[in-house]
Amino acid sequence: MNEQAQACCPHSEPVGAARLAPLLSVRGLTKRYGDQTALDGVAFDVRAGEVLGLIGPNGAGKTTLFETLAGVVPVDSADVLWQGRPLPREQRAEVLFYLPDGVRPYPEQPVLRVLTFIADVYARPPDAVLAAIAALRLEPVLAKRVGALSKGYSRRLMLALGLLTPHPLLLMDEPFDGLDLRQTAEVTHLLRRVAGAGRTLMLAIHQLADAARVCDRFVLLAAGRSIAAGTLEELRSSSGQPDGSLEEIFLALT
Repeated sequence: MNEQAQACCPHSEPVGAARLAPLLSVRGLTKRYGDQTALDGVAFDVRAGEVLGLIGPNGAGKTTLFETLAGVVPVDSADVLWQGRPLPREQRAEVLFYLPDGVRPYPEQPVLRVLTFIADVYARPPDAVLAAIAALRLEPVLAKRVGALSKGYSRRLMLALGLLTPHPLLLMDEPFDGLDLRQTAEVTHLLRRVAGAGRTLMLAIHQLADAARVCDRFVLLAAGRSIAAGTLEELRSSSGQPDGSLEEIFLALT
């Protein structure tokens, strides 16, 4: 296993049959804003050690779903289970960490100080900070203010912060936003290594080609509803698209 991935991810126990068991189960997740229904009875499972892609166009409800799962906003109704047991909203922060899109924490602080602060909060060793820096290639901007980072470096910093947290489930909203082709490929490989080390990732992605490269399974979301879930092969079968791309499958099912 890659040493950087292991240092970044504290959950490096071997995974086998446990990967197939639901880590997080969501049933009937509904969120309304007045007369508008943002999420309508969404249901899916997240398996231990997998990369699960939440797929849908802008406005499908991906960010709202993450915000409700993380307990940032309340829901109208939902059953959320962690390893088969109810997971109340006030306990979500103990097991999952949410990386929202477009956030730049502590904008006046230098990058290195923010990284070391988060590492200290979660009692991570210094080599974990060094591994996160190397894994996301942050060396050129360590002395730069967070608020002055480019979009690509800001995204890489957020990913590094996520890797420094100890939570077994990491929710990432648009992890490839702002990255060029080479950077996207590097982050894809890194996320696969982190999952291979035993951590569970759920990614909200609207770039379907990127999702197909990094995810083990997919939840298709359209107009606030979960339309289908499964591996690419399972979705091809259910959509009648035996050789279809993820985009073709999504269009066929929605």
